[in-house]
Amino acid sequence: MSHFPIRDSLHTRLNRRAFCCSAGALLLRPSGVWAQAAATAASTRPDVAAIDHDRILSAAARYLEVQPTPLVSLPSPHNPATPHDYYSEAARASLDPDQPAPESLFLSHRDALFQFGLIVPALAAAYTLTSDDRYAAHARKHLAAWFIDPESRMNPALNYAHVEIPGSVAPRRAPDGKTPAITGRYEGVIEGLPLAEIAQAIPFLAASSALTDSDLTALHDWFAAYLKWMTAEEYSGPRLPALARDARDHHGASWMMQVCSYATFTASDPTTPRSENATMTELRHRFRATTVRAQISSGGTFPRELTSENAFRDSLFTLDMLAAVCQLLSIRFDSVWDFELQDGPGMRAAIAFHYPFILDRKLWPYRADRQHFDELPGRRPSLLFCARAYQRPEYAETWKKLPPDPPSADVLRTIPLHQPLLWVRQPPRRAVS
Repeated sequence: MSHFPIRDSLHTRLNRRAFCCSAGALLLRPSGVWAQAAATAASTRPDVAAIDHDRILSAAARYLEVQPTPLVSLPSPHNPATPHDYYSEAARASLDPDQPAPESLFLSHRDALFQFGLIVPALAAAYTLTSDDRYAAHARKHLAAWFIDPESRMNPALNYAHVEIPGSVAPRRAPDGKTPAITGRYEGVIEGLPLAEIAQAIPFLAASSALTDSDLTALHDWFAAYLKWMTAEEYSGPRLPALARDARDHHGASWMMQVCSYATFTASDPTTPRSENATMTELRHRFRATTVRAQISSGGTFPRELTSENAFRDSLFTLDMLAAVCQLLSIRFDSVWDFELQDGPGMRAAIAFHYPFILDRKLWPYRADRQHFDELPGRRPSLLFCARAYQRPEYAETWKKLPPDPPSADVLRTIPLHQPLLWVRQPPRRAVS
């Protein structure tokens, strides 16, 4: 009998000690959890400003020496419209062996727009890093030449992009002598992709006094008109944007990325921070109802890209554009990052499938690209965005190690954004004058 009280007493003391230790651990656990969460956030959200600092300022320094090259400065003898209308040519595959191939294609507008899409975002990123108004003022010069000044501004449409040319042709017009008889093709809509990052850059430049309120209103109006052209259901001319929208490959992804960017920019008053609008809600619905099913297989591949002669490049291109779409569409209480269909398709599956091949392109299980396979993958913005969305540090580490600027223009064109700083940071509020 004498042992039981001692045992009970010891048991009581041990229980009390265990309780106190457990309580202490519970009290200490929140700080540990927060520390772990902070470490995870740091590893999945790399400091883009620090990583790209020298690259941004080096590019901006070069672009300070580059003057604007609007469309009107690059006339084409074959353009059936006005000097303010974008025009580019594509070779047509002819069944007639006697049909002459075009001696050269007019691509000056395409190349100028692509260069414009590199210059303004780089200057905006440099201004964001330094608050140096030189960068904003030079960006304003380019923006004014393309979008504001009446004598040089581009008309907000791409009705004559990717015109098929079987050989040397003269300008052609309809029998009434007024309406141009030739139009572009829906594949040309993708040539407007550089405009998406320009729209992303303008709110960062708005913090500078280099852009006046009237400038911002004019820019807002131009992109609103372009967005209307991209989304109009009833259109008297060729329905090129609708055909691009319904494509189940990188053309459809390009349409989606562009429209999301323009809708984001035009959602709010040009002098205030961005806000939500009905178009963004509709695009969020379209992404879930149509885009995922049309683009992504249950295994995470992009089936329509796998049949192209540059399947790896085009798959990465689509992956980046859809990741940018998720970045633009996702808001605090309505994210599309985790949306998946019942049989699996979604962005999580897409990045999971492609990630091993981004690490080592030699593992790509399909035919190697016909062109520039050795230059791939390049630094893919999808890695940066997905690292943040899915809390995957390895995506961020890989993004940091990859070269950001491939030497080939063909590969560089398939990286849909070049200043990720502008995509992961909120633009500052414009000062009230």
